[in-house]
Amino acid sequence: MVTAIVIPIIVLYFYWLTKKEMKEHDKKWLACGNVQQEAVLIGEIISLTEEKQRFYYHRYIFVQTLKLKTAAKLITAKKVTPITQNMKIEPFKVGEVIRLYGSWEGTKFFFNGYVGEKSC
Repeated sequence: MVTAIVIPIIVLYFYWLTKKEMKEHDKKWLACGNVQQEAVLIGEIISLTEEKQRFYYHRYIFVQTLKLKTAAKLITAKKVTPITQNMKIEPFKVGEVIRLYGSWEGTKFFFNGYVGEKSC
């Protein structure tokens, strides 16, 4: 008798816990592309790497890594975009001079906004 009551309660509890956890991860997944625009970086794109990465189970992100040559040194900049049905991939070209808006996390610059500059 106890088993008939306790097992469904345990199953419902873990179902509720899993749904709650998935909602939290979905919010984090959608927010991973939002970066505070605290700093500006101007540089020429030296190299470009694009890859699809798993974020959480069936949720993926698209990461674009740029190596920029600035006036001072080489800097790695990353743009992270959650992969959704209406996602747009930004077309970066090697040799293009761009202005990035984002923030620093350690030695990497994360950005979500950019403007193409006219090369001199």
